[in-house]
Amino acid sequence: MNGGVAFDYAAWAQRFPALAAQADATQAAAYFSEATLLLSPCARSPRDAARRGMLLNLLVAHIAQLDQQVAQGNTLVGRISDATQGSITVRAQMAGEGASAAWFNQTPYGAQFWAMSRRMRLARYVPGRPQPAAVWP
Repeated sequence: MNGGVAFDYAAWAQRFPALAAQADATQAAAYFSEATLLLSPCARSPRDAARRGMLLNLLVAHIAQLDQQVAQGNTLVGRISDATQGSITVRAQMAGEGASAAWFNQTPYGAQFWAMSRRMRLARYVPGRPQPAAVWP
């Protein structure tokens, strides 16, 4: 794959056995395709293929977890901020987070990805040289 990262279902299933019990190789490969829309599997960024593979696996786990939650009828988004038992009231909020962070922080895997990918979202300005624009969520 010319320095890129290919999806390895066996390695992913070993790292995320609870998710692998719900997602077969075909489904996980589809999640990987979705994950590559957020992080390129090519040799561009980050340069370390092992790190890129780890981040992509976390994204696959995040997408798989979100898909499983929807399949189970759990469409609540955000952190539970208030809960009542009599007459059942549940409130969720995503206050204090940007739109991208909020999407990632819906699952532990997404939150881990968000934390581990922080250095890729920081801009570094070096005066006197042309700087290529890099867009990240």
